[in-house]
Amino acid sequence: MAETIQDYDVIVIGTGPGGEGAAMQAVKHGKSVVVIEREPAVGGNCTHRGTIPSKALRFAIFQMTEVNNNVLFREHGITANFMLPELRRRARSVIEAQVKMRTAFYDRNDIPIIRGQATFLDPHTVEAVGVDGSRATVRGKYIVIATGARPYRPADVDFNHPRVFDSDTILNVDFHLKSITIFGAGVIGCEYASMFRNLEIKVNLINNRDRLLDFLDEEIVDALSYHLRERGVIVRHREACERVETCDDGVILHLKSGKQLKTDVLLWAAGRTGNSDHLNLSAAGITPDQRGNIPVNGNLQTSVPHIYAVGDVIGPPALASAAYNQGRFASSHLLCELGSNASCGPAPSLDIPAGIYTSPEISSIGKTERELTDALVPYEVGHAHFKSIARAQITGQTTGMLKILFHRETLEVLGIHCFGANATEIIHIGQAIMAQPVPHNTLMYFINSTFNYPTMAEAYRVAALNGYNRLF
Repeated sequence: MAETIQDYDVIVIGTGPGGEGAAMQAVKHGKSVVVIEREPAVGGNCTHRGTIPSKALRFAIFQMTEVNNNVLFREHGITANFMLPELRRRARSVIEAQVKMRTAFYDRNDIPIIRGQATFLDPHTVEAVGVDGSRATVRGKYIVIATGARPYRPADVDFNHPRVFDSDTILNVDFHLKSITIFGAGVIGCEYASMFRNLEIKVNLINNRDRLLDFLDEEIVDALSYHLRERGVIVRHREACERVETCDDGVILHLKSGKQLKTDVLLWAAGRTGNSDHLNLSAAGITPDQRGNIPVNGNLQTSVPHIYAVGDVIGPPALASAAYNQGRFASSHLLCELGSNASCGPAPSLDIPAGIYTSPEISSIGKTERELTDALVPYEVGHAHFKSIARAQITGQTTGMLKILFHRETLEVLGIHCFGANATEIIHIGQAIMAQPVPHNTLMYFINSTFNYPTMAEAYRVAALNGYNRLF
């Protein structure tokens, strides 16, 4: 008896932020949607191994250090000292809550979830093979690939060794460690360097470039570098790995410069690989790049126009927030192709702020000073240093600043960069103003608006006045 193949308007492969955004946008506009997920629970890498567990752990560490740094607590002998396994309990509860909530989204919208590894049979047909060998085949007018990415693992590094980790496995450390070497100083490497140092663990952060996070504004990166070093993180730039030597009691990282760094564990955080290798993309007429990323155009379409790709599987910026909006954007575009006029209004914005959860946080949106200088744009800078903001003085979180870049003549806000406590929250005020049409996207909004006092949001008014005064 021939297998029954079910037809859908949209097939979504993956239930991370990108897949969820695509599925919900399409089903809300009356289209039939099916989702394929190879993991036992929905949520993707973001929920189970990346964003949610690492940020939950970060907050648990923050709470512990707040207790230990509190003068009143210290006077009464109150301290908090927990090992990683104990701190992970908070992460597990958050993951369970997220899975329950996101599963309800699919149930409430009658979106079937097929469990199994998705494989293309042809450009419109996908087969899902379950762990038990079961098979289900679906056909779609449009397909959205949202399979995410995983840490890049060089073949000559033994990731089976109990002291060698990547960002998917580092939270599984089940023993007390006193030192760690992090190879790779991108977003993930910097975030974990901050977390482990806040646990009073000795940290070597190895960077193969000249600067940390060189896609960010230089002043913000300089502030981060200074803060990491002040906290005791050893940062080494322009280094390359020669080989990794594993031992019973640790790992020795041999660098091409001749340095040898022995620590309790090694965290390899140098790059990621798109999860495209098991999809049989050749059957769909798609060729990924050497890192497994799927090339897309400005509408997030692959080389096959009815097949879209979103999220980490297409490469940078590789942010959960970006993936969700990319999923919604892709669905908005394909809905227009399907003739759903109601959905052909403004597409979700792809102008996405960067959020980096170091300690303190970093967030930015828009242009950097280097980009504006290279483009010969006449700009000016406004600063608000948190040490001068009343709310920061009250909370004791005075490290950091808010920086506004604006056009000298039109006063249009061109970029906002923030380093400090709650930077990833603060950035959204500036984001909202930058998204407004002329003449509402200028420095004058911050100057003429009344901000609650004392708040961190007041930093916008301080920075705007600081910049405006530079013009005269």
